[in-house]
Amino acid sequence: MVVQEFRRLFPALGERVYGKPLVYLDNAATSQRPQTVLDKQRELAARSNANIHRAVHKLAVDATEEYEKTRDAVKDFLHAGSREEIVFTSGTTMSINLVASCFGEAFVHEGDEIIVSVAEHHSNIVPWQLLCARKKAVLKVLEIDEFGGLLTESLEKLISQRTKIIAIAHISNVLGLVNPVADIIATAHRHGVPVLVDGAQGSVHEVVDVQALDCDFYAFSGHKVYGPTGTGVLYGKRKWLEAMPPYMGGGEMIETVRFSGTTYAPIPGKFEAGTQNFNTIPALQDSLALAKSCMSDPEIIENQKNITEYILENLAKDPRIRLFGVPRGTWTKIPLFSFVVEGAHHEDLALILDKMGIAVRSGQMCAEPLMDRFGVTGMLRASFAPYNTMEEAAYFVKCLDKAISMLI
Repeated sequence: MVVQEFRRLFPALGERVYGKPLVYLDNAATSQRPQTVLDKQRELAARSNANIHRAVHKLAVDATEEYEKTRDAVKDFLHAGSREEIVFTSGTTMSINLVASCFGEAFVHEGDEIIVSVAEHHSNIVPWQLLCARKKAVLKVLEIDEFGGLLTESLEKLISQRTKIIAIAHISNVLGLVNPVADIIATAHRHGVPVLVDGAQGSVHEVVDVQALDCDFYAFSGHKVYGPTGTGVLYGKRKWLEAMPPYMGGGEMIETVRFSGTTYAPIPGKFEAGTQNFNTIPALQDSLALAKSCMSDPEIIENQKNITEYILENLAKDPRIRLFGVPRGTWTKIPLFSFVVEGAHHEDLALILDKMGIAVRSGQMCAEPLMDRFGVTGMLRASFAPYNTMEEAAYFVKCLDKAISMLI
């Protein structure tokens, strides 16, 4: 009943497509939003639509209070040490670009090295490539095994005296495997190397404690965790944020402006130039509270576990399917499944499933180097959220079998 009650919070889950109930399995791309988040956005736009931090009139004061209350909510969600370590951005992509630009400007020089994994989203590859091109630095790649697990034992050999930062996903958006980020961070810190964690998927499925992880940066997007699009977070340790130059110049990020020189606002203001997304960022309060409740509810946790085991079992036993991101040993997996079917194009499968009411993702999932690693041009991905049910999982398996049979 808890899962069904949770589902009722999301209006989109009651929709029908092509006359069939919607089965939304593209949650790794964007989760659906609950009515409380939609209402919060509408209320803010209608009742306190005024620029924050600047004016003293009532609307501006109310808008500023909501915006800054959200910073406290994010601090608690990530178990950060202080609210000043929370920077609002437009999403994970902007957060990583901010670090690549600002950290890179301050600390990366010609001949230095940056480490990413082959399984990263483009947003955690391209910003570092741009930095390397700009600074004449070197991008090094941590490989994976045939099942998708990071070859963490090779990290010690990759790290050198020139390594300046490691950027790694908490959970791969293609493989669904929970990476041993705590171990990676510990290894990196033994060599004095900071670590950025891409938490776009991790923030949805794992309880995140940035102090316990001891990560130096953690980035995530609101729209993947029941929040509005155009909202994101960068957590950064105070020592790094204070040492980094601003990302953009403009209003609000300054202390004083003179033609003789400009000084910058204390963190986090230094990194929040211009008019912020004040009508939508406060809606993160509701979305993150919902996410926290999911991560602590036994029935929802059990439901997610059962779905993961059920889908894994059914995909693994089908000889037509090649599944990627198979958990082994101590590796754990979220309910996210990427696979190919020999003789059936992933997009054709997605189109047939769509006609059956099932929304899945097809293509490269913004992870082309990972596709190259496995020798495929694209995959089909089904990603489940806490509001998905076992009935939907069974319907997906049934419809997938029918779709495959239609194509091969």
